[in-house]
Formats: sequence, C-alpha cells, structure tokens
Amino acid sequence: MRRTLAAGVVAGFVVAAGFAAPAQAISETTADLYVLHAIPATPVDVYVNGTLTLDDFQPGTLAGPLDLPAGDYAVALTAPDAADDSAPVLGPATITLTAGTSYTATANLDDAGAPALNLFTNDIATTSAGEGRLTVRHVAAAPAVDVLAGGAPVVEDLANPDEATLNLPVGTVAASVALAGTTDPVIGPADVAIEDGKLTIVYAWGSAEEGTLALATQSITVGHSTPGGVNSGTAGYAAERDALMQASWIFGGAVIAIGLLAALVIRRRAHIES
Repeated sequence: MRRTLAAGVVAGFVVAAGFAAPAQAISETTADLYVLHAIPATPVDVYVNGTLTLDDFQPGTLAGPLDLPAGDYAVALTAPDAADDSAPVLGPATITLTAGTSYTATANLDDAGAPALNLFTNDIATTSAGEGRLTVRHVAAAPAVDVLAGGAPVVEDLANPDEATLNLPVGTVAASVALAGTTDPVIGPADVAIEDGKLTIVYAWGSAEEGTLALATQSITVGHSTPGGVNSGTAGYAAERDALMQASWIFGGAVIAIGLLAALVIRRRAHIES
C-alpha cells in the first residue's frame, strides 16, 4: 500500500508534542509513523494543520516513530523560513492514518529527478525464529536497479518508487545496488545486519545524475515466533519471559522442599539415636 503524503509530519509532531513514541506503539486506535527526508540538498519547513511544527528539516534525516491517533492530518512543506504555508513546495496534502499500522513517509525524487511524496506500509508481521526481514525501497532519481548480496542479484529490476521484501537468516549481508542487468555497484557495497525478529529497511535515495546516490537504513523490532511454538504478544517475548520465571519458581520450590525434607530426616534421626 502506498499513498501520496507530505513528508516531515512525524518530526513536526515530535517537535509540537515534545515527545517521541516507542517503536511498535500502535494499537487499535493509533498508528506508527516514520518519515525519511530523501531529497538531496533541500531542507524544508513542515506545517501541520497550518502551524509550523518543524523548522529546517535536513536531507538524510529519519524521524519517528510517533504514535498518532488514527485519522486525517493536513500537511504542507515549504521553503525554509517561509512566513506561512500559503506557498508550499510540496502539498498541501490530507493524510489518513489507519489504526494498527506502521508507515514510513518519504520525501524523495522520482526517477526523472522531480520531488515526489510516498507513503509505504511497513511489514511488521513476526518473523520465524532465527530470521529477520529485509525490505529494499527505490526512492532515487535513477533507472531500475538490481540489489546484490555478495555480488549476486537478490532483487531484480526494482523501479522507483517500488519495494521488495525478503525473509533472511540472521547474519550480515554485503549489499550493493547496480543498474538493472549489471553487477557494477552504483551504491555500496555496505554491510547490512539481518537481526532476529527485526525489519531492516534499506532506501536507495538521491540522484544518479547529480552524483548523490546514497543508502539510508531503518530498523523496526517486529518479534519472532518461538521454535515449535505459538507466538505470544507482539514480539513473543512475554511468553518466553513468563515461561522462564515459571521454571525458576518450580526449580526454586523443589530446592526448598528437598532442603526441608533433609532437615526433617536429620532431626528425626538425632531424636532416635538419643
């Protein structure tokens, strides 16, 4: 799912509200929202509902997550130090956030180099134990690309603003980006950690023509399933903790019972011998 969106809303709300929500704070009434500013050399001011909420938001910055009530928000981006949002460079846009969902908004360049706005839905389903999830997003002014791992293509012909997702074993991937059908990197290689129970998102952003291509990464904890078991809670960690505590109490109780029984036998033997 991808919708047009004015970027910068997360950081804007963070400034306005004075706090940032923890990861995975979504609920039946709220959504998580991140934002990536991926337009090179173009700082912006962000207005939310007509109010300046972020001044001089810099390229390459990832903000969030912010836990927001589901609903509509009016957002506009202007040149730095604009008097108001009456002459936006992007927007205004009314965005709608759905409860129980994690999003990342990007202000980026399209494949022809024009400013563009995109909203991606993050796949926060739990992973299998011993695996992590890797999502690659093409938000650069560049033609279709292949994503290479260890020099071999794992994602082919990825065009702006598409994405691809892989579930991979835990480890480190030497990732690079090459023009589709080639293996000569235009970005990277760079080591990308695949972590147990985490979604790692890699963005190819910038401009090939301007020589500003770069990678940005984002990490979201999604949790993993218990081997041979059933998920419990958002990340499955609650069940693991409770089981460990239960085992500790059982073991401790057994030790105490054995100790009391031994003391009773010793006292009884001493009584008989006397």
